[in-house]
Amino acid sequence: MMQLASPEGVDTAQILAALRQAVRGNLEKKRRLGHYAVLWRNGQPLLLGEDAPLSPATAGNSDCRQIFSPENK
Repeated sequence: MMQLASPEGVDTAQILAALRQAVRGNLEKKRRLGHYAVLWRNGQPLLLGEDAPLSPATAGNSDCRQIFSPENK
């Protein structure tokens, strides 16, 4: 993989923490609004939420829904 040079003063740990916080906030917002979220796990899309479709492509595929809970983060 190609390594990019970091500008002086950039703390990658702070950037990563900010990105993780933003994702957590958006997932929580989706949960509160009743929207489902799509995550990528084990090389496949995972649909989280009570209103998630049965599969990413069609409803006839295997059920990949999971109820959103803090353990699923």
